[in-house]
Amino acid sequence: MPKREDIYRVDEYADPEKQLHRHVLYHTQPGDIVVVDARGHLGSGVFGEMMLTYFMGRGGIGVVIDGCIRDYPKAKDLGLGLWLRGTTPNFHTQTDIAPFAVNVPIACADTLVMPGDIIVADDDGAVVVPVALAPELLRKAGEHVEWEEFSRMRLASGGDLRQYYPLSDAARGEYEAWRKEQGS
Repeated sequence: MPKREDIYRVDEYADPEKQLHRHVLYHTQPGDIVVVDARGHLGSGVFGEMMLTYFMGRGGIGVVIDGCIRDYPKAKDLGLGLWLRGTTPNFHTQTDIAPFAVNVPIACADTLVMPGDIIVADDDGAVVVPVALAPELLRKAGEHVEWEEFSRMRLASGGDLRQYYPLSDAARGEYEAWRKEQGS
C-alpha cells in the first residue's frame, strides 16, 4: 500500500520482526511460489538475496512480484523462478510503498490472486489458476497440447499451415485417427 508514517515507521534493521514482508516467507512450504502486489512500483526492492535465499532454503521455487527485487546478480543464481517488473538497488524502506497484509487476496498486475491459487509460470510469463478451475484447465490444456503435437508433426513434414494450425475441421479426422494410433 502507499506508505503512511503513522502505520509504517520501520527502518531496515531496527526491529526486523516489524517488517511485515518477512512474515510471508515464514509460511513457505516446499513448492511454494510467493506472489506480491507491489503496485508496479519500479523503485521497490521487495526482496533481496538474503530473503530469497531463506525462501529457497525453505523449499520455495519462485516469486511473482508486480514490482522489483534487489541483488539481482546473486538472486538469479539461486535457481528460483523470478517473474518481476524489474530490479532496483532500493530496499523496501527506501520507497513510498509498504507491506500491508500477508496471505490475503491481492491484485498482482491487475489480476486477482487468492491465497492457495495455483501459479503456472514459464519463460513466457505467469498465470493464476483458481483451484476450483484446475481440473477443467488440465483437461483443456491436455487436449490442446495433443493437437499441437499432431500439428507440429504435420507442419514439420511440409503440411499446410492453413490446415494444421490451428487444427481445421478438414484435418480433424486425420487427427482423430492419429490419436487412436497413439492410444489417446
